[in-house]
Amino acid sequence: ILAQEAFCSAQDDLAWCHLFGSMVKMVKSKFSVDPSLEAKMHQYQIVGRAAPTNKNPTPKIYRMRIFARNVVLAKSRFWYFMKRLNKAKKSGGELLSVNELFDTSPTKVKNYGIWLRYDSRTNTHNIYKEFRNVNINGAVGQLYQEMAGRHRADPGSIQIIHATTVPDEKCRREHVLEMHDKGLKFPIIRKIPNTIKKLRTTFKAKRPNTFVR
Repeated sequence: ILAQEAFCSAQDDLAWCHLFGSMVKMVKSKFSVDPSLEAKMHQYQIVGRAAPTNKNPTPKIYRMRIFARNVVLAKSRFWYFMKRLNKAKKSGGELLSVNELFDTSPTKVKNYGIWLRYDSRTNTHNIYKEFRNVNINGAVGQLYQEMAGRHRADPGSIQIIHATTVPDEKCRREHVLEMHDKGLKFPIIRKIPNTIKKLRTTFKAKRPNTFVR
């Protein structure tokens, strides 16, 4: 009986160790974001044309701005539009240049207007949306998230027609206009007092106060 009790207590200790270890891992991973959950978009400029033939030795050159997660998807999107424009496929065409475009001021918050077309389950719709972000890639990422949440739009059915910065006086959407107030303030509702580094711990014996008295 004593041996059985010792064996059970050892098993309980091992279970508690596993539980405590998993809790520590959860706390450590709480502040790390999985990169796969961030739909980071990139802006590419792709120039291409249909392959020259004897009938058409100088085919028309097309330049497009494509938003995609990587360059492979951007090239695929380019040929998707080329096939619709002039029936040019990847096997019967050529790329002249592929460049990634970057914002000139990626630390300044700006208003972005995006014109797009998407296919719903019933019809094709044209939409204009506005976002506030520090760069156009972030605004397009917000667009895809909103289209998936509010409109249940498939990412493959979204066609961005135009995307550009919009001055404050030309903005139309209410959630963007309310951020233009020069006296806008964000009051601190709950302020956590800082503790010196040597006294900081992951776990506390007592529930800490997260507000200033």
